[in-house]
Amino acid sequence: QVQLVESGGGLVQPGGSLRLACAASGSIYRISAMGWYRQAPGKEREYVATITPGGTSNYADSVKGRFTISRDNANNTAYLEMNGAKPEDTAVYYCRATAPYGINYWGKGTMVTVSS
Repeated sequence: QVQLVESGGGLVQPGGSLRLACAASGSIYRISAMGWYRQAPGKEREYVATITPGGTSNYADSVKGRFTISRDNANNTAYLEMNGAKPEDTAVYYCRATAPYGINYWGKGTMVTVSS
């Protein structure tokens, strides 16, 4: 099993920055890609960004150029740097870790609110 704990959420003003972290524990040797997803009130969960163990990253068009995903393999932690925050970025942000055979692990999420 893999446990994921997100942190760093909170209130940020439009145009501001926030850094989310996702700490992995347990059977971390199973983890390959790590990613961030988000779910806004009344909407379905959507993809934000992913990063491979080698550092290759991909982003949703809605966050490209504003968000940066990174990972510290030594400390089993993934990060999401959010810059230029917009009100539409308001959501619960979830961390996901991918393991072999299509198994995905999810954290419980951290709330991000973008508002003045």
